[in-house]
Amino acid sequence: MTVEMIWKKIPISESEVCLSRVLRCGQTFRWKNINNIWSFAIRDRIILLQQDHENLYYSHILRVDKRGTDKETFSFLNDYFTLDVKLEELYNSWKQSHSKYITVKQAEAASPFDLFTGIRILRQDPWECLISFICSSNNNVKRISKMCDNLCIHFGNFINEHQGHKYYSFPTAEQLSKEGVESKLRDLGFGYRAKYIYQTAKKFTSAEFPDITIENLEKQRDSLYEQAHEFLLQLSGVGPKVADCICLMALDKWDVVPIDTHVYQIAIRDFKYKGKKDLKTLNKEMHQSIRSFFKNIFGEYAGWAQSVLFAADLSDLNNGTNIVEAKVEVDGELSRKRIEDKVDKVTVKTIKKVKLNSTIKVES
Repeated sequence: MTVEMIWKKIPISESEVCLSRVLRCGQTFRWKNINNIWSFAIRDRIILLQQDHENLYYSHILRVDKRGTDKETFSFLNDYFTLDVKLEELYNSWKQSHSKYITVKQAEAASPFDLFTGIRILRQDPWECLISFICSSNNNVKRISKMCDNLCIHFGNFINEHQGHKYYSFPTAEQLSKEGVESKLRDLGFGYRAKYIYQTAKKFTSAEFPDITIENLEKQRDSLYEQAHEFLLQLSGVGPKVADCICLMALDKWDVVPIDTHVYQIAIRDFKYKGKKDLKTLNKEMHQSIRSFFKNIFGEYAGWAQSVLFAADLSDLNNGTNIVEAKVEVDGELSRKRIEDKVDKVTVKTIKKVKLNSTIKVES
């Protein structure tokens, strides 16, 4: 049966938000690209996205027992992508700040702020961000993505299906604190992270920790960085870097730069930060020092600027995530195809060029 899918349009350029970069730069781990459509499940719907150079197109598929509107989907996207922040203006200021540290030899190369446009910090659900970054400890993006998928499949709620792929919500603290969760997580390959996830979920659901609640986690958006950071450090599996990732990517602390040895090396190599090149571990004072160092350079959006530098240092964001075996129609027959976006290609040239197993209708 042919299904008519209604798409709405947001007039925003690819330089303001580039889906193939911002959804692959290590902030979020559950977006999929199936037949050139980006998809992601929240509690009551599947969010669907495409883009060309000048527009972002969105649609949704509601949970099987749910009614909803495209206004709700737009509201989610506006908040999630923080679309009120004008990215091009920030890029120009970051490029100018960065130029002060460029040597004559480096000046011959293109600026990372020219090469990796459209990367912005996402405003994620704090609970999902917390659990996702507990999974990130000593891990790579491909494995983190698999873990997040398994969390949803085995502990979340079924939302709906699209292009032969089933979507589930991210599990709640209640769902992850049930008896047997830790052992099941170990069976699924979470290793020592299974204990951290289960213990953290228990803290959010136990009367023994009255101050650790989802409501108080979300309230950290309005608190000072130091308070939010200390709140997060109470939780199992959360160290200084993970806490800073959550502060930046879910709690509106946009000047925070999460520090690891990779970022430390960028500071030394590209910004003349004085330190040891062969350093293997960072203490609390060094975390604070490097964060302040980057904030002095890039200002209140230092965490945003660092995300661009981090992506540029990786160079290739085509890191194995967001690749899905999907059903596609070829000459009238369904076949299996491995779908993989290349980071330096536009996800969708124009909406008319996208081939789907449904009829697309675009409404402004």
